[in-house]
Amino acid sequence: MHAFLDAPAVARTLAPDEPVILNRPHAAARAARFFATKFPGKSLYAVKANPSPDLVQILWDNGITHYDVASITEVRMVRGVLPDATLCFMHPVKTASAIREAYFQHGVRTFSLDTLEEVEKIVEATTDAEGNTATDLRLCVRLRVSSEYSELSLASKFGIDVADAGELLQATRQVADWLGVCFHVGSQAMTPFAYVQALERARAAIAAAGVVIDMVDVGGGFPSSYPGMEPPPLEDYFAIIHRHFEALPIAYNAELWCEPGRALSAEYNSLIVKVEKRRGDELYINDGAYGALYDAAHVAWRFPVKAIGRIDKNGDGERSSELKEFSFYGPTCDDADFMEGPFLLPADIKAGDWIEVGMLGAYGAAMRTAFNGFGGGEVVLAQDEPMASLYTGRKDPRVSDNVVSLR
Repeated sequence: MHAFLDAPAVARTLAPDEPVILNRPHAAARAARFFATKFPGKSLYAVKANPSPDLVQILWDNGITHYDVASITEVRMVRGVLPDATLCFMHPVKTASAIREAYFQHGVRTFSLDTLEEVEKIVEATTDAEGNTATDLRLCVRLRVSSEYSELSLASKFGIDVADAGELLQATRQVADWLGVCFHVGSQAMTPFAYVQALERARAAIAAAGVVIDMVDVGGGFPSSYPGMEPPPLEDYFAIIHRHFEALPIAYNAELWCEPGRALSAEYNSLIVKVEKRRGDELYINDGAYGALYDAAHVAWRFPVKAIGRIDKNGDGERSSELKEFSFYGPTCDDADFMEGPFLLPADIKAGDWIEVGMLGAYGAAMRTAFNGFGGGEVVLAQDEPMASLYTGRKDPRVSDNVVSLR
């Protein structure tokens, strides 16, 4: 994989006609070390955020030993890259064949669930050919909690209501060697109070069930920094989570877990796109709703953008200092391939120019498809800093406030 100083160096050297993904291993390594050393418990990387084998290896090399996998394909991939990693199958609804393969072939012992039917399925799938039931299951009951303090809700699909959790916790305790509760406050939680509220719901469920709890998993939701969505320091989240965890009615040696996805991967990738056409304040670019910019189209996420200086034989050309709001159309024939923005870029931007789109490591590269024949392009290494970071102690001066909060 070729290494470049930054996005302008990529544009000068490659003059790419297709999107180029820029990987920043140093940024992912820094995020991993931060969670591994500062979170007061175990950090599981949520692989769905970015299932790159290279990224998984970087996180392992920098202290992340546990991985939240949500499908048998993720189980196989992570186990193939990391033979010694601890894999936790945290999707609450799994096929029996996936559970069986994960348990018997890949050494998975930790499974999430939110129904009695799933408990029965897990027990049956982990019973061996001689009829011996598993005695080493580590089961996590997922509770439904509020997503009101997060930019993207995860409160509807999974999780049992706290009022109904007692019976499930008691039944799961009967077959589990080790019992946990878990929840997810939603993606991009903008205040630590999101976890306070969720932990209070966990407290109520545990107290009502009267069972011994060996682990509390506060899930994901840890934010990244986007212009217009600047969260408090992650240390604030860690401190308040730890304080409320310590007050729960749980086993004296109970473990505290979390499942960061975005916070570990967002700074890993950015994307170079080419402007193919300008129509007023609309730019036609070569990535979009069916590619790495899925979130920009489908959930109106605003990513930081930066115009790359005009490339000529003498280097970077001059560009207007006046900024203008633009929206984007992606390369497919679908009208839904549209990103409203606004994205602030130089007023004189035109066809043939390139744009760097930052903070795409989470749910960016992972969402690319080949719809309509698009989705190709190179992957290269970049040595500069990401457009924004929670781990460097500074904001990137290159980036203006070109992201509007969703709330």
